[in-house]
Amino acid sequence: MLKKRFLMSLILLIAVIGFATVTSAKPITLTFANQNPDTSWSGMNAIAPWAKQVEEATNGNVKIQIFYSQTLTKGKSAWEATKSGIADISWCFHGYWPGMTPLADVISLPALPYTTAEKGSEVLWKLYEKYPAIQKQFSDNKVLLLFTSNPYILITTKKQVKTLEDIRGMKIRMSGGPPTDMMKALGGTPMMVPMPDNYMSLQKGVIDGMGAPWEAIHGFRLYEVVKYYTETPFPAVYFSIAMNKKKWDSLGKENQDAIMSVSGLKGSMFWGKNHFDTAKDGVMEKVKDIEVYTLSDEERQRWLDKAGKPIWDQWVKKMEDAGHANAQEILDTAVSLSKE
Repeated sequence: MLKKRFLMSLILLIAVIGFATVTSAKPITLTFANQNPDTSWSGMNAIAPWAKQVEEATNGNVKIQIFYSQTLTKGKSAWEATKSGIADISWCFHGYWPGMTPLADVISLPALPYTTAEKGSEVLWKLYEKYPAIQKQFSDNKVLLLFTSNPYILITTKKQVKTLEDIRGMKIRMSGGPPTDMMKALGGTPMMVPMPDNYMSLQKGVIDGMGAPWEAIHGFRLYEVVKYYTETPFPAVYFSIAMNKKKWDSLGKENQDAIMSVSGLKGSMFWGKNHFDTAKDGVMEKVKDIEVYTLSDEERQRWLDKAGKPIWDQWVKKMEDAGHANAQEILDTAVSLSKE
């Protein structure tokens, strides 16, 4: 009888200790490096909401501590900072690193047939899932999701661009890869300037204009220093939310599955829509008298003849020369997915 009571007491003690251990376990806090301010459209509508989604999906086991405005690492250093563990997770703009993920650059070719960031993000994630060669180029970090901007518009400080002739010789900030190639073909001078530095570069005349999404115009208050907006067949650009591999491996499968339930395709489309597509409304609330000039059909075709399909062909040849025999297939898939 005493032995039975002892065993029951022991079982109860073990249960109490186990419960106390579970309830006292601290949540895992992951650092998140972001170059944009917390008041930016992306900060309010994509980053903070997604961090909350992660916390809810993991039942509070994982929390994300966001470091805005380059306070943890510079935007241009985000990928390497994630790889080295300076940041657990980073918002990564791949236009900073031309040549690092060149197969994914297909999504940045001019005039692809998608018109929203939500759709572009869907296409990019599906390409990533389909092609191991694309995955390999991102393999230094764990990719949680991929997303694109909406196709860029051209913003300028001193003159409205309406024709090819207008843009020739202008210093235009573009990201690396196909956007830079397009600007060269158009006759402009592409400039590589980190996004946080563009306000001063525009204000001081270091650049005459830039290709930009509405989100950046809102978040970096570029509407204060530009006068003109032109809708052109500019490409979109792309981003990743990437995580340090060792930190990812330490989370355990249950937390990993929970995080991916709000990442992957679903998260990519969420980020595209809420980071970019809705941001135009935010700009229009700030500036009431914006007029966006749209190229005529004839003029748009001139831009495409000069720097549309030729850039597609150039990208395919460059990738094939680098040993990627299926480059044309990847481009064809991107076009097909964009039309769905």
